Amino acid sequence: MKHLILVRHAKSSWETPLKDRDRPLSKNGLQTAHLVSSAISKYLPKTYLFWSSVAERASQTALIFAQNLSYPIESIIFKEDLYTFDEQQLTHVIKSCDNDFDNVILFGHNGAITNFVNKFGDVFIENVPTSGFVSMQFDVKDWSSIKKGKTVKIIIPKQLK
Repeated sequence: MKHLILVRHAKSSWETPLKDRDRPLSKNGLQTAHLVSSAISKYLPKTYLFWSSVAERASQTALIFAQNLSYPIESIIFKEDLYTFDEQQLTHVIKSCDNDFDNVILFGHNGAITNFVNKFGDVFIENVPTSGFVSMQFDVKDWSSIKKGKTVKIIIPKQLK
Protein backbone atom coordinates (compact mmCIF):
# COMPACT_ATOMS: atom_id res chain seq x y z
CA MET A 1 0.00 0.00 0.00
CA LYS A 2 1.32 3.43 -0.98
CA HIS A 3 0.05 6.59 0.71
CA LEU A 4 0.46 9.97 -1.00
CA ILE A 5 -0.46 13.32 0.48
CA LEU A 6 -0.51 16.28 -1.87
CA VAL A 7 -0.40 19.81 -0.46
CA ARG A 8 -0.77 22.78 -2.74
CA HIS A 9 1.53 25.58 -1.61
CA ALA A 10 -0.07 28.33 0.45
CA LYS A 11 -1.11 31.67 -1.07
CA SER A 12 1.85 33.58 -2.45
CA SER A 13 2.57 37.28 -2.46
CA TRP A 14 2.50 39.42 -5.57
CA GLU A 15 3.63 42.59 -3.73
CA THR A 16 7.07 42.80 -5.32
CA PRO A 17 8.07 41.98 -8.89
CA LEU A 18 9.94 38.69 -8.62
CA LYS A 19 10.46 35.66 -10.81
CA ASP A 20 7.64 33.16 -10.34
CA ARG A 21 9.80 30.66 -8.48
CA ASP A 22 11.01 33.35 -6.04
CA ARG A 23 7.61 34.59 -4.82
CA PRO A 24 7.22 34.15 -1.02
CA LEU A 25 4.04 33.43 0.90
CA SER A 26 1.60 36.23 1.62
CA LYS A 27 0.45 37.00 5.16
CA ASN A 28 -2.75 35.06 4.43
CA GLY A 29 -0.69 32.19 3.03
CA LEU A 30 1.39 31.99 6.20
CA GLN A 31 -1.79 31.86 8.30
CA THR A 32 -3.53 29.16 6.24
CA ALA A 33 -0.39 27.01 6.09
CA HIS A 34 -0.27 27.08 9.89
CA LEU A 35 -4.03 26.45 10.11
CA VAL A 36 -4.03 23.39 7.84
CA SER A 37 -0.78 21.92 9.15
CA SER A 38 -2.12 22.14 12.69
CA ALA A 39 -5.24 20.17 11.75
CA ILE A 40 -3.83 17.18 9.89
CA SER A 41 -1.76 15.12 12.33
CA LYS A 42 -4.52 12.53 12.88
CA TYR A 43 -4.62 11.87 9.11
CA LEU A 44 -0.90 11.15 8.74
CA PRO A 45 0.88 7.81 8.72
CA LYS A 46 3.45 7.18 11.47
CA THR A 47 6.40 7.73 9.15
CA TYR A 48 6.61 9.67 5.93
CA LEU A 49 8.91 11.43 3.52
CA PHE A 50 8.59 15.17 2.78
CA TRP A 51 9.13 16.28 -0.83
CA SER A 52 8.84 19.89 -1.91
CA SER A 53 9.15 21.95 -5.03
CA VAL A 54 12.13 24.31 -4.96
CA ALA A 55 9.87 27.34 -5.52
CA GLU A 56 9.98 29.68 -2.53
CA ARG A 57 6.23 29.49 -1.83
CA ALA A 58 6.21 25.68 -1.82
CA SER A 59 9.41 25.51 0.24
CA GLN A 60 8.00 27.91 2.84
CA THR A 61 4.78 25.87 3.01
CA ALA A 62 6.77 22.66 3.53
CA LEU A 63 8.83 24.31 6.28
CA ILE A 64 5.70 25.46 8.12
CA PHE A 65 4.16 21.99 7.91
CA ALA A 66 7.43 20.41 9.06
CA GLN A 67 7.66 22.71 12.07
CA ASN A 68 4.04 22.12 13.11
CA LEU A 69 4.37 18.34 12.64
CA SER A 70 7.77 18.11 14.36
CA TYR A 71 9.32 16.78 11.15
CA PRO A 72 13.08 17.46 10.92
CA ILE A 73 13.56 20.37 8.54
CA GLU A 74 16.90 19.01 7.37
CA SER A 75 15.08 15.87 6.14
CA ILE A 76 12.87 17.73 3.65
CA ILE A 77 13.86 16.80 0.10
CA PHE A 78 13.63 19.77 -2.25
CA LYS A 79 13.20 18.61 -5.84
CA GLU A 80 13.69 20.80 -8.88
CA ASP A 81 11.37 18.60 -10.96
CA LEU A 82 8.46 19.29 -8.57
CA TYR A 83 8.47 22.90 -9.77
CA THR A 84 5.88 21.98 -12.36
CA PHE A 85 2.32 22.84 -13.24
CA ASP A 86 2.02 19.78 -15.48
CA GLU A 87 0.27 16.68 -14.13
CA GLN A 88 2.30 14.34 -16.39
CA GLN A 89 5.58 15.68 -14.97
CA LEU A 90 4.19 15.36 -11.42
CA THR A 91 3.08 11.79 -12.17
CA HIS A 92 6.54 10.95 -13.46
CA VAL A 93 8.18 12.26 -10.27
CA ILE A 94 5.76 10.37 -8.00
CA LYS A 95 6.16 7.12 -9.95
CA SER A 96 9.95 7.43 -9.56
CA CYS A 97 9.77 7.36 -5.75
CA ASP A 98 11.93 4.74 -4.05
CA ASN A 99 9.73 1.80 -3.05
CA ASP A 100 11.41 1.68 0.36
CA PHE A 101 9.11 4.59 1.22
CA ASP A 102 5.39 3.86 1.51
CA ASN A 103 4.28 7.35 2.60
CA VAL A 104 5.08 10.65 0.88
CA ILE A 105 3.88 14.18 1.60
CA LEU A 106 4.44 16.33 -1.46
CA PHE A 107 4.29 20.15 -1.66
CA GLY A 108 3.68 21.46 -5.15
CA HIS A 109 1.71 23.55 -7.59
CA ASN A 110 -1.59 23.74 -9.40
CA GLY A 111 -2.81 22.65 -12.14
CA ALA A 112 -0.52 19.62 -11.62
CA ILE A 113 -2.01 18.82 -8.21
CA THR A 114 -5.68 19.22 -9.12
CA ASN A 115 -5.22 17.28 -12.36
CA PHE A 116 -3.30 14.49 -10.61
CA VAL A 117 -5.93 14.20 -7.85
CA ASN A 118 -8.72 13.97 -10.42
CA LYS A 119 -6.91 11.46 -12.61
CA PHE A 120 -5.75 9.14 -9.80
CA GLY A 121 -8.31 9.74 -7.04
CA ASP A 122 -11.91 8.63 -6.74
CA VAL A 123 -13.36 12.02 -5.75
CA PHE A 124 -13.57 14.88 -8.25
CA ILE A 125 -12.23 18.21 -6.95
CA GLU A 126 -12.95 21.29 -9.03
CA ASN A 127 -9.79 22.98 -7.75
CA VAL A 128 -7.43 22.12 -4.91
CA PRO A 129 -7.09 25.53 -3.23
CA THR A 130 -3.89 27.01 -1.84
CA SER A 131 -2.95 25.17 1.38
CA GLY A 132 -5.28 22.37 0.27
CA PHE A 133 -4.49 18.87 1.60
CA VAL A 134 -5.45 15.70 -0.27
CA SER A 135 -4.62 12.25 1.09
CA MET A 136 -4.69 9.31 -1.33
CA GLN A 137 -3.99 5.58 -1.07
CA PHE A 138 -2.92 3.18 -3.77
CA ASP A 139 -3.20 -0.58 -3.39
CA VAL A 140 0.19 -1.31 -5.00
CA LYS A 141 3.68 -2.27 -3.86
CA ASP A 142 5.52 -0.13 -6.38
CA TRP A 143 5.11 3.59 -6.92
CA SER A 144 5.74 3.02 -10.63
CA SER A 145 2.51 1.03 -10.91
CA ILE A 146 0.07 3.46 -9.29
CA LYS A 147 -3.24 3.70 -11.07
CA LYS A 148 -6.65 4.76 -9.82
CA GLY A 149 -6.50 5.06 -6.03
CA LYS A 150 -8.73 6.06 -3.18
CA THR A 151 -9.09 9.67 -2.02
CA VAL A 152 -9.01 9.26 1.76
CA LYS A 153 -9.20 12.82 3.11
CA ILE A 154 -9.53 16.35 1.74
CA ILE A 155 -8.91 19.37 3.93
CA ILE A 156 -9.24 22.90 2.65
CA PRO A 157 -8.64 26.07 4.68
CA LYS A 158 -12.31 27.19 4.41
CA GLN A 159 -13.37 24.10 6.38
CA LEU A 160 -11.15 25.12 9.28
CA LYS A 161 -12.02 28.80 9.56
